[in-house]
Amino acid sequence: MPGKFKKEFHLKKNKQYNLDIVTVGDYVEFTLNQDKSGVILEVINRKNYLSRKAPSIKGAGFRGERLEQIVAANIEKLFIVCSADNPRFNNRLLDRIIVAGESANLQLHIIVNKIDLDFTDEMSYWKVVYENLGYRVYFTDARTGKGIEAIKEDMQGVTSVFWGASGVGKSSILNCIDSRLNLKIGDTSAKTNKGTHTTVTTLLIPVSENTFLIDTPGIREIEPYGLKKEDLHHYFRDLSPYAFECRFNTCTHHHEPGCAVIEAFENEKVNPFRYESYLNMLETIEDDMLF
Repeated sequence: MPGKFKKEFHLKKNKQYNLDIVTVGDYVEFTLNQDKSGVILEVINRKNYLSRKAPSIKGAGFRGERLEQIVAANIEKLFIVCSADNPRFNNRLLDRIIVAGESANLQLHIIVNKIDLDFTDEMSYWKVVYENLGYRVYFTDARTGKGIEAIKEDMQGVTSVFWGASGVGKSSILNCIDSRLNLKIGDTSAKTNKGTHTTVTTLLIPVSENTFLIDTPGIREIEPYGLKKEDLHHYFRDLSPYAFECRFNTCTHHHEPGCAVIEAFENEKVNPFRYESYLNMLETIEDDMLF
């Protein structure tokens, strides 16, 4: 991209502290040189994008606030990839990714891979929890191809992004979806039971006509970007209906009197793990974030 374009972009977007001028999934206008190199002239307005808080970068903003890192743009569906074990299923991480996807207004799907390691059938409980919220849940075993056909059917004709923790088998699933990909596959660390990074670059991959998938690097943690404490409940489908009955419209559903969400939790109308996940996320939202 020309330096002048970058400067103009940062002047326009300065208040947003946006790290990504152009990202995977963007539509752009460009010119090609004789040597096949190209120059991007314009980035077309995005219909949506998936993002998270980026690690702090010294000198990148005031008071060291976390900047926004855009993962991909112009997406229809987000497939969140988890594993039953190795690494162990983490509902809090899943809920954080769900919030990021909900705030981007994406269609969300949940993949639980390595289902062959679910010896206690724990995943059946979580399947009910998330399907009751309206999310489709797939049980897969990438080694045998179990559950892959259903995913292939649901991603036809759209652009889908696959996102999840390191080591859950995302690359293995994508290799099952399209054997031509031949993506590198890593192992989980025996010491930490967490995945090792194998995908290091976000890629847009054509699967068939009008069907694209976006492969992303595995993540260790995630914090959704740009949330206010009083708005977090909007992205929890099980809490949101009760939130409108609270005494105060700025209620954070943590300690306030007259909170209908707390009352619903105490009356066992809200899943305790989901409410705990909400409270955990609430604590990580900075009160002094710039908008």
